[in-house]
Amino acid sequence: MSRKLVRPRDGRMIAGVCVGLARRFGMSTGLVRLLFLLSLLIPGSQVIIYLALWIIMPNEDRYLSA
Repeated sequence: MSRKLVRPRDGRMIAGVCVGLARRFGMSTGLVRLLFLLSLLIPGSQVIIYLALWIIMPNEDRYLSA
């Protein structure tokens, strides 16, 4: 189990943010995706946070090569 916050190459649907968060915190990927979708029902800046994580979180390939 990886403890680094990276976006893995496998299991991505859009950018790999949910997969990276699920692996980092030891949760099910489906649960993290479901929680994100449910959070879209309440007002807030969830999409902006997702986009920021997409930019901030490094790809797994880039992390492993460093």
